Amino acid sequence: MTAVPIFTAHNGFQLPAVGLGTYRLNGEAGAQAVAAAIGLGYRLVDSAFNYENEGAVGAGVRASGVDRSEIIVTTKLPGRHHETALARTSIEESRFRLGLDATDLHLIHWPNPSKGRFEQAWAALVDAQQRGTVRQIGVSNFLPEHLERIETATGVRPVVNQIEVHPYFPQEDALALHSERGILTEAWSPLGRAKQVLAEPVITEIAARHDISPAQTIIAWHVARGTVSIPKASSVEHQRANLEAAAVALDAAEVDAITGLGRADGRLFDADPATHEEM
Repeated sequence: MTAVPIFTAHNGFQLPAVGLGTYRLNGEAGAQAVAAAIGLGYRLVDSAFNYENEGAVGAGVRASGVDRSEIIVTTKLPGRHHETALARTSIEESRFRLGLDATDLHLIHWPNPSKGRFEQAWAALVDAQQRGTVRQIGVSNFLPEHLERIETATGVRPVVNQIEVHPYFPQEDALALHSERGILTEAWSPLGRAKQVLAEPVITEIAARHDISPAQTIIAWHVARGTVSIPKASSVEHQRANLEAAAVALDAAEVDAITGLGRADGRLFDADPATHEEM
C-alpha cells in the first residue's frame, strides 16, 4: 500500500495528501468505485450535497470493509441552504444520506457573498460540531475576506478551504495565507484542463525524468506544495496511479517550473468566489 504524506491543520486535524473526488460517481457504479478506492488505500473521500451521490459514497464506505474510523468522508453544504434553519436540516440530511454516525468533514460549498448568509451557514456548522454530528468543519471557495468574517463572527477557524488549484491556476497567495493560518488547502479539479496541461512540455519532461505519467507529475506537484488533491477516478487503474503519485518527490526547480505555467486567465470557468453563485 502506498505511503501517503499527511498534512496537519491548526487544530491537529490531519488529511492525507491525496483523496478521491466523487463528482459524477453515482449509483451502484459510484459505490463500487468508492469501495475499490478505499481497498487500494484511499482514506479521504470527497462528496457534496449537490453531487447527489452521498448515498453511493456511504454505501461504498460500508462495502469497503475498512474500519469506519480510518476513513474521512467529506460533504458540502449547498448555497440554497445557508439560512440557519435550512443549514441545520441540510447537515442532518447529509449525514442520513451518507448513512454515517457523523460526517467527518463538512464544508460550505460556496460563499455566495451577494446573498449574505454564509456566516449563518458557518454558525450552523459550528453548532453541529459542538453537538457531535460533524467532526471537523471547513469551507470551499472562500476568499480571505470570507475567512476573516466567519472567524470574527464565531471565533472558529476552518480546518480546510477547498479551492480551484492546478498548474494553470496555482493560487500562490491563497496557499501562503492558508499555510500562515494553519488552514489546509484542498484542490478541486487538480488536473485542470487535463487534455491541454498534460501535453505541456514542462510537464512531459518532468514526467519522463521520473518515469511517471503527466497526471502523476501534477499530483506530485500538489503534494510538494502541501496541497491535498482530490482527483476523480472511477477505474482502479487510475485510482492506483493517482495514489502512487503521492510518493513521488519533485525537487524545488521542478515545482517552480510547473507553478510557472500559471495564467491570468487560468480558471476553468468564470468561478470567481467574489461573484460566482452556486445554489
